[in-house]
Order: sequence, then structure tokens, then C-alpha cells
Amino acid sequence: MKAALLPERGIIKVVGDDARKFLHGLVTTDMLGLAPGTARFGALLTPQGKIIADFFVTEALQADGGGFFLDSPRALAVTLVEKLNLYKLRAKVLVEDLTEILGVLAVWDGQDTTKGCAKQGLTYADPRLPALGFRVMIPPHRATAAASELGAALVGAEDYEAHRIALGVPRGGVDFAYGDAFPHEADMDQLGGVDFAKGCYVGQEVVSRIEHRGIARTRAVALRYDGAAPASGAPVTAGERQVGTMGSAARGRGIALVRLDRVAEAEQTALAAGGIPIRLIKPDWARFSFPGEIKAAE
Repeated sequence: MKAALLPERGIIKVVGDDARKFLHGLVTTDMLGLAPGTARFGALLTPQGKIIADFFVTEALQADGGGFFLDSPRALAVTLVEKLNLYKLRAKVLVEDLTEILGVLAVWDGQDTTKGCAKQGLTYADPRLPALGFRVMIPPHRATAAASELGAALVGAEDYEAHRIALGVPRGGVDFAYGDAFPHEADMDQLGGVDFAKGCYVGQEVVSRIEHRGIARTRAVALRYDGAAPASGAPVTAGERQVGTMGSAARGRGIALVRLDRVAEAEQTALAAGGIPIRLIKPDWARFSFPGEIKAAE
């Protein structure tokens, strides 16, 4: 089992009598059914349906003070707090940025021991994919001791990134741009980040239209390459035509934001990212239609 402290993550606490109802009316995930010990993947959107920030939200036990904790991008913690406070109005809610005192430890490649490690901190399985393991909110200086107590080898954040990339799971800020991507483009609809059965939330009308009309042409897609990694931001091309933009890459695997319809139109034309040949692959978890329906292969 491996564990890594993720320095790019921040923690926001939302507490108060109206906290659950407040969050449920704003974010893409269902908050009404969330219970302590579990987590939901979701996002706060603009009214136009673009992702302001995505996050995991989990609930603390009442015996531990209660409240909801958002595991969000560290760079967006201040923005997310400001947005939540903007929507707060008269709701009985307190929004607090705990990024300076709490961090996120990701644990993977082992048994699901979330029930047995609650003493380490607020613990929750990654709600996107079982293979992503679980996460623990702890003070960063506790990371080494916590990993040891869990029986995990403490490794660098780059090892977790390589694991994430190998699974084809996109990360905001590198595989798609915050403020510019719809949830479907970031594959949130595939990874449990959007509840299409819940009521209204900010941006819901646009997201529902994309879902029901099936008009999500751009997707974050997994890929393979040989040799040197393509640079992040490099154009993905089919012949002379640009069909996407390269995102993160590590150890022969990568993720790119591509127009699947343009890839399909290119048929057998070889793809490249910044001049480096690439091959798109479809992860097992992906349910969207894919050019040639290429399956993930080892």
C-alpha cells in the first residue's frame, strides 16, 4: 500500500444548521443522502454551467463537531470560500478555510481500511473509482506517522499523479481549465460528480441540456505515448488539424482534452501531441461513445 501527501489540495469547512440544505442547492452532487464516513464528488458551477471548482465533500460525525469538509484544489480555496459566502445570504452557515492546518493524504494499492483508520483523521473512500483508494484529512506534519500506522509506504505526490493518470482520471488545472470547462468535458458525469436526478443547483439547466441532448463533443481522454512525454498544453493534432490539447503525462500515460467528433472525422489519421505520436485509449469506467470504441489495453 502507498500513501502520498497531496500539497495541491486545500480544505474548506462548511458548518451550521443550514449547511446541508445550503450546499445541496448549490453543487452538482446530492448532499441529502451524504452520511459520515462517505464522500461525494461534485463541483460548484457558474450560472453558465462551467466549473468554478471541483471537490470531494465528506461529513464529520456529530461527536466530532459535525459539519461538511470540502477537499478542493488549494489554489482555488480562497475563491471557493468567497463564492460560498456570496451565496450564503441569510443561511445559518459558517464557511472556513482550513488549508493552512489540514492537508490530504491519499492512500492506494491496498485493502480498503477506511473503517479502521478513523483515528488518523477524517477518512473517506475516493468516490470516483475504487482504484483511487481513500483519503485522510490530517495536519501535514502527521503524514509520515499516519502512513506508518496504516502500514503504507510514504511516497511522493508524483507517484499518486502517475497512478491517477494511468487510470485516465482528469485533474482540474492540468487536464482542463477551471472557469472554461463543463462537467461533461471533465468527465464528471462519468465519475459520479453530477447527480442528474437531484433538484436545481447553480448551472443545472445547462448541464442537463448537455446530458439529455448528448452534445458533449469535447472530453478528457486517456492516452499512451512512447519515450519523452508530450508537454502540457501542446496541441493534439490529426494530420494538420488540431483536435485537442495535451494535459498531464507520466510514465507513458497521459490525458488530453480532445474533440472526439474531430478525431472520428480524421478516421485513421495518426494523432500527435506536440509532434510526439500518441494513441487514445478508452478506460473501463468510461461510458461515452469513443472513436472506433478503442478499449484500454496494457
